[in-house]
Amino acid sequence: MRAYVGLGSNLGDRAAHLLLGLSALSRLPQTQLLRISPIYETDPVGPPQPLYLNLVAELETGLAPKALLSEMLRIEKALGRERRERFGPRTLDLDLLLYGDLVLKEGDLEVPHPRLHGRAFVLVPLLDLVPEGRHPLLGQTFRELLAPLDRSGVRPLVL
Repeated sequence: MRAYVGLGSNLGDRAAHLLLGLSALSRLPQTQLLRISPIYETDPVGPPQPLYLNLVAELETGLAPKALLSEMLRIEKALGRERRERFGPRTLDLDLLLYGDLVLKEGDLEVPHPRLHGRAFVLVPLLDLVPEGRHPLLGQTFRELLAPLDRSGVRPLVL
């Protein structure tokens, strides 16, 4: 199944955390890392904190959605993620954005990601990978969802 995962980091060596996260995702069983978006530096959502680096990864996976989420949480923890406050800073954040066209709400798993449609820092890199993509629940294209959002806090990373 084709899945899209959002990666973000705003603590420590942000780029290294993203690379370690991508490496760990690529080593998951029954999973192949197909493509990644460019990296963006983004303004934080929530309490005052450092700027984020964000990207979206495209995976082909045989893991069920719940198993994939479980592996993603394990990767976050292994790379130093501590869940202290909602929307707080983090070494690595992995969000399951899409799992094919699946629409599912089951315990701590909701796909498409429940805030996908309102986050420019997710939609911009997602559009890099699937420019004609459509939200499986809302029916709108990702481009249509991005149009009314403020994109000023999403800047391509320049090295």
